[in-house]
Amino acid sequence: MAISNIRYGEGVTKEIGMDLQNLGARRVCLMTDKNLSKLPPVNAVLNSLAKYGINFQMYDNVRVEPTDQSFLDAIKFAKKGEFDAYVAVGGGSVIDTCKAANLYAASPTSEFLDYVNAPIGKGKPVTVPLRPLIAVPTTSGTGSETTGVAIFDFKELKVKTGIASRAIKPTLGIIDPLHTLSMPERIVANSGFDVLCHALESYTALPYNMRSPCPSNPINRPAYQGSNPVSDVWALHALRIVAKYLKRAIRNPEDREARANMHLASAFAGIGFGNAGVHLCHGMSYPISGLVKTYKPKDYNVDHSLVPHGLSVVLTSPAVFAFTAQVHPERHLEAAEILGADIRTARIKDAGLILADTLRKFLFDLNVDDGLAAIGYSKADIPALVKGTLPQERVTKLSPRPQTEEDLSALFEASMKLY
Repeated sequence: MAISNIRYGEGVTKEIGMDLQNLGARRVCLMTDKNLSKLPPVNAVLNSLAKYGINFQMYDNVRVEPTDQSFLDAIKFAKKGEFDAYVAVGGGSVIDTCKAANLYAASPTSEFLDYVNAPIGKGKPVTVPLRPLIAVPTTSGTGSETTGVAIFDFKELKVKTGIASRAIKPTLGIIDPLHTLSMPERIVANSGFDVLCHALESYTALPYNMRSPCPSNPINRPAYQGSNPVSDVWALHALRIVAKYLKRAIRNPEDREARANMHLASAFAGIGFGNAGVHLCHGMSYPISGLVKTYKPKDYNVDHSLVPHGLSVVLTSPAVFAFTAQVHPERHLEAAEILGADIRTARIKDAGLILADTLRKFLFDLNVDDGLAAIGYSKADIPALVKGTLPQERVTKLSPRPQTEEDLSALFEASMKLY
């Protein structure tokens, strides 16, 4: 079980200058994106760095939904700066970019594809020591502050892939609920859907003891190990918080209790899936994001088309869980009950349909786009979406039910329209 150290509480960001002092940091890299660089979370970090006399350079060129090129730009900055510590302030895009910058700056002779997940990259184990990285999440979604995963769009192949290694997880995650108060409604919703799917997928993933062969050496053990007794605790707890607080957090920006709890749920789900892994919703989401045409979501201040990660994940969830439920139906039923379904008279064989209907109702209540068709896809795109899912073996292999190309086509087709 591998997780970052976590510090939680309103206002804990002000301690970051002391943390860097305690680490003996002389040259710090502060990473964020252009939007956030003007907002209170970055301001709080800058104030703390100034107060404790920390020498730093700021990189605010992180791209929302990063690409291989945007990773390489950040890596170049990190190599040039010769930093001895990193601070990432932002959502998953910022934290993941900073993880990659730290890794390649610490391993300057490595080729970019050396550490990228197979089969797209070489998936080599990380054996170099990395610099300390403090992550300050500003969204309640990716849980990236707790995980050893960094995701990006590989433009040439039009797929999302990433780097997965315990070695790149942050040294410390600063979970400060004050940072969630500046999040617009749709960003709260889409990041919350990521938490929902992290919890559901890790709880229903292929069990750890059904995976084989056993790695020949512990260094080769994947970050994503399958559902297991430790991750289950975190996944279920995160799911309960989502059920109780996500709608409130979206509907009322002043609901501090709801937003603080979703910020915690994001970290809890991160601890769960960061060790258990995710499966088909995530595997299928990568081409949904990568092949985006003209869709621009409300509340996102970006100059390029994008499907927010949490949205790309949740749109296939009703179809996916209807498909996977024949393995461990009792877990699917338990999840449906946590999300509000009445299962007193439910038959175990209907678990998948019950969870799918529960998810549809949940999404409908929150005004989510009506399936993949509503974000610009049609049946003609299904072959390309399937092709983009096939390289995602790191996650698709964790599905409790194996899937063929025909199965994936049927799942994409079933996700074109939700309601």
